[in-house]
Amino acid sequence: MHVLEIPGYEGGPLVRGDAYLDDPLFWPVHLGSSLRGQDAQRAAFGADWDAAMELYRRLSAEHEWPVFSVPLRSGHTIHVVYRNFVDEWGVDYLIHRPEWSAAETLAVVDGHFMGPGMAWPELLSAARKSTTEGVGDADARLLLLFPTLGDALLPDDAAATLTTALAALTLIEEPAEVAKMLLENQGLWAPARWRSAGGVRINDGGHSYRNPSNAFALPQRRLLEISNALHEES
Repeated sequence: MHVLEIPGYEGGPLVRGDAYLDDPLFWPVHLGSSLRGQDAQRAAFGADWDAAMELYRRLSAEHEWPVFSVPLRSGHTIHVVYRNFVDEWGVDYLIHRPEWSAAETLAVVDGHFMGPGMAWPELLSAARKSTTEGVGDADARLLLLFPTLGDALLPDDAAATLTTALAALTLIEEPAEVAKMLLENQGLWAPARWRSAGGVRINDGGHSYRNPSNAFALPQRRLLEISNALHEES
């Protein structure tokens, strides 16, 4: 087992999780924070609920913390980490660049959630700017990073884009229905409003590291660099 390291990230044994990406059930499990309620779970999992729960138990095993890496053309990498402390399970979304001494947290999906970490245009940008390393498939990148989303102003084609990814990677019978549910229940936070301030894309979310009004917000220089890395035209 090859144990990975992410600078500044303290935790358990990080291992590459790429093998999970070939399992169609991985995706509804990964998107579970936005599949709230019996109707959403029934639509996403169908008759595979027991198999999905078994997969979740493997993803949450304390002795291995699966990591999915999404490199950006800017030189940054977004790491999706299944944090498997006993009684403190969650998924951390980190961004790092080799020159940084430590990764920064974009979003956290758990009982003490933090986010959103991305606006819709940034999610699309990160998904479509594939590199030769890490997760390269645009649909996989979109679904991996989707739980960081919190955007009150979605474009008209957002549901179609998400439907295409779900249809390509899952066995969900009605991907359009599930895409609609996912967009209606973005993350564990309220959808935020994003704007540009001095070239920095920020939001008004009360739990977001990218809202400078929050005491725990990322430093201005990091906010600027992350905005540039995720800029849809960069």
